[in-house]
Amino acid sequence: MFFESGGQRVYYERQGAGKPLLLLHGWGGKIESWLPVIRDFSASREVIAMDFPGFGRSPEPAQPWSVTEYMELTAAFLRQLKLESVDIVAHSFGGRVAILLSATYPELAGKLVLTGAAGLRREASKKRKARSRLYKVLKGAVESAPARALFGERRVDAFREALIQKFGSADYRALSKGMRPTFNRVIQQDLRPYLPKIQSPALLIWGAKDTETPLWMGQVMEKEIPDAGLVVFGGAGHFAYLDRYPDFRAIVMKFLEESNA
Repeated sequence: MFFESGGQRVYYERQGAGKPLLLLHGWGGKIESWLPVIRDFSASREVIAMDFPGFGRSPEPAQPWSVTEYMELTAAFLRQLKLESVDIVAHSFGGRVAILLSATYPELAGKLVLTGAAGLRREASKKRKARSRLYKVLKGAVESAPARALFGERRVDAFREALIQKFGSADYRALSKGMRPTFNRVIQQDLRPYLPKIQSPALLIWGAKDTETPLWMGQVMEKEIPDAGLVVFGGAGHFAYLDRYPDFRAIVMKFLEESNA
């Protein structure tokens, strides 16, 4: 099924019956990222999962978006379905959206389960800063007027892409040219100021070996979200909810059942 708001189409699926549960996938993910969760939780809940714009079956945004635009679209989606106080399970980038949504529109969010949630800025290492400076110097040289005159726009584009493939992150390299500005806007948005505004009870589930959203991020969220608890899965990485899925399922089901008691 498709939902549309402001000209943006979003693909979503609904499965099961009962109290609604919204699933928000991570960057580069899609509905299918939640297959075991959909399978098991739809036995007692109505599970609603969406493909964020630019992923899965949802078209890319026409203009570069930040987390704010993704959040506003999600809020419009919930209102269209006439849903309030919806329990949310979110991974990585989906956690960014859930944090901003629950802080901005507390009436829309029920309990939150944030696993490997992104949204906090981290200080770049000296090595990373040096690499970034080198990239900017090389990019400036490639895009300079003499380079354009000598090589032409097509070869300049090829050189620019080669630099991206050399210096860019895996997430950035995998994106279309249209989605790269959105990625830059998303990662520059620091959501830490919103954590104290979250009124929803929050369960934080983290992998001890998560290198994408390191454990310290979960620890900060536990400290600054008023009603939050952190569970750490030893040996698990950024996809802790899949790495330790039986544990994830049991803990989250108990947490959500308690919310409905």
